[in-house]
Amino acid sequence: MNAAELVERLRDLQPVIALGLRASRTPDVIRWAKAAGYHAIWIDMEHSTLPVDTVAQLCSCALDLGLTPWVRVPERDYGTINRVLDGGALGIIVPRIETAAEARLAVMATHFPPLGQRSQIATLPYLNFDRVPAHELNRRLNEATMLEVLIETRAGIEAADSIAAIEGVDMLAVGCNDLAADMGHIGELTHPEVIAACRRVIAAAQQHGKVAIIGGMPECESLSELRRDGAANFRFAGIDTDVFLAALRQRVEQSHAVL
Repeated sequence: MNAAELVERLRDLQPVIALGLRASRTPDVIRWAKAAGYHAIWIDMEHSTLPVDTVAQLCSCALDLGLTPWVRVPERDYGTINRVLDGGALGIIVPRIETAAEARLAVMATHFPPLGQRSQIATLPYLNFDRVPAHELNRRLNEATMLEVLIETRAGIEAADSIAAIEGVDMLAVGCNDLAADMGHIGELTHPEVIAACRRVIAAAQQHGKVAIIGGMPECESLSELRRDGAANFRFAGIDTDVFLAALRQRVEQSHAVL
């Protein structure tokens, strides 16, 4: 499933289950995710020390297995976008977007001409390294590659409608942890002001035919209500660091139980 197909699945309100990666550094974790039934992997370069070459290996393995590889790049690091896309990523997540101008810069970095200014390259993993005419490569990769912008501040909420209107922005995601902190409600992810902000982003996305995702909020009634309001059924079902730690704690508890 390429990123465009994943977005269509979300647009149809079908569930998409994603595994987040911050610590894993070999393709084995991609194979485990495939075996477990995940639809996508979500590699976090903003909050990890993962280098580009490792990210590229993870993305390439995901492509081979039919999982959609998404990468959250570091804030304002537009150069990394081109490198991870060339390495096999099909979805780019750009954090802390606060204006339409910033969203437009993200589009420029993520897409080939005529929509953007992504640097031309002859062969890519998504096309099985076949050489095709440049205009065909640009069209096929632009169709297959998706851009998600993260709205994480009051300023971003205020600009949600103008951000959603930018051609090339496919998904708007609310980063509830950072948003709550920016609003003065640290840790209160279901605060009424945070929920109202989420609804504003959902409305902006619907107005412009885009997909809205609520990120960072645990499964709860508030999140279910936001999905009923139109947020996509995106389920972030674990991140490797949390999964490993939970499993290790469980093993220790089991060991103590048999002493």
